[in-house]
Amino acid sequence: MDAVELARKLQEEATCSICLDYFTDPVMTACGHNFCRECIQLTWEKAKGQKRRRKQKGSFPCPECRELSPQRNLRPNRLLTKVAEMARQHPSLHSRDLCQVHKELLKLFCEDDQSPICVICRESQEHRPHRVVPIEEAVQEYKLKLEKDMEYLREEMMKTGNLQAKEEQTLAEWQEKVKERREHIMVEFEKMDLFLMEEKQRLLQALKKEEEEMVAKLQKSIALLEQQSHSLEMLLLQLEEMSAPLQKLQDMKDLLSRKNNLSVQYPEATTTKLKTVCRVPGQIEVLKNFQEDVMPDPTTAYPYLLLYESRQRRYLSTPVDGTACGKDRFLAYPCVVGQETFSSGRHYWEVGMNLTGDALWALGVCRDNVSRRGRVLKSPENGFWVVQLCKGKRYAPTMSALIPITLTEPPSHMGIFLDFEAGEVSFYNVNNGSHLHTYSQPAFPGPLQPFFCLGAPKSGQMVISTVTLWVKG
Repeated sequence: MDAVELARKLQEEATCSICLDYFTDPVMTACGHNFCRECIQLTWEKAKGQKRRRKQKGSFPCPECRELSPQRNLRPNRLLTKVAEMARQHPSLHSRDLCQVHKELLKLFCEDDQSPICVICRESQEHRPHRVVPIEEAVQEYKLKLEKDMEYLREEMMKTGNLQAKEEQTLAEWQEKVKERREHIMVEFEKMDLFLMEEKQRLLQALKKEEEEMVAKLQKSIALLEQQSHSLEMLLLQLEEMSAPLQKLQDMKDLLSRKNNLSVQYPEATTTKLKTVCRVPGQIEVLKNFQEDVMPDPTTAYPYLLLYESRQRRYLSTPVDGTACGKDRFLAYPCVVGQETFSSGRHYWEVGMNLTGDALWALGVCRDNVSRRGRVLKSPENGFWVVQLCKGKRYAPTMSALIPITLTEPPSHMGIFLDFEAGEVSFYNVNNGSHLHTYSQPAFPGPLQPFFCLGAPKSGQMVISTVTLWVKG
């Protein structure tokens, strides 16, 4: 008897015939058969409920031979307990080594199904036409294959481990780079904060100095005028006091001399234009993060306003003389609005200009429903948030809230920044980065569009993105 068969016999001897598992606390009946204590007790408990007459009270039939055996005569079988424990620990008797159907040892290997089978399975109709080899041969064959596979897997594990180590190193280096860049950003912004603070103080000091110089100049002029006014007043009082004719004649010579020697001076008009401009370094570069490619809408353009697209090398559609104009077209001024309509967010665009005449230009934003056929003042009250541009000193605006801001020295390159939620429209000189003006209100009344207005013919050109505008002469 080989070792496998011996192990199989050991398994049979250590198995309870009731639960078909290894013995647990085995006991022996009077007839000499062994069962798990719990199994035999449960079996006899069931037999108590059967309505049949027993030949002997307190005795029950053995599940193996049906011979009556007194329940109180059950004796523990300690030797079988050890055998069951040995069988339970034997490596050849695990459930995976037995056929799940026939409870026989798996001695064969079906190559068609790639699974181990027992001798009974080999003779079944399912496996009879299949190629079957002893399991030892299959083990040897697959052992060689598995060794190759394991070698391949070991190599792949080594490659994976190397790649993992490399990725971990890359991760550590990347995190170190991010840390260094974060520290660099913080340091640079701290330096920029310090620089901006110094620049702020410099501008405020320059403005204060300019204020003090102008105040001193104006106060000196006021003091001279006040002194002159006092002299004139005293002379006038003396003339009024000369009531007697004789006295007049006696004092006339002295009064005429004082009057002729009196020098009335009027100071030159003082220009109160501020020289100190608000220029925040790097502000234009920050605003360019919100820059958009604003394009004028030809369908809204004044009939004699020409629009030339440089990329397409063609004029955009404009009506010829006498063509009926739609409701969206401007008829009162050489104006046009952008194709975009803004109702939220931040937006920035730039406009290039070449002013050659004295006519008034304007640019900024307007409501999408402003009057386009009548002449209205371009003020916030009428839905326009614009600055006017006038070359030279021909136009001198009054300081009224109803009149838009006018620049008598307009830049050649202007930036417009719209912050819809903040209710602000700001204008900048792109050439030197200075801030020109900001309109501010609690909220805008509705959607806004970029607005552009030119002067009369031969007054110059305006460049918006890739479109050049001028008035047909």
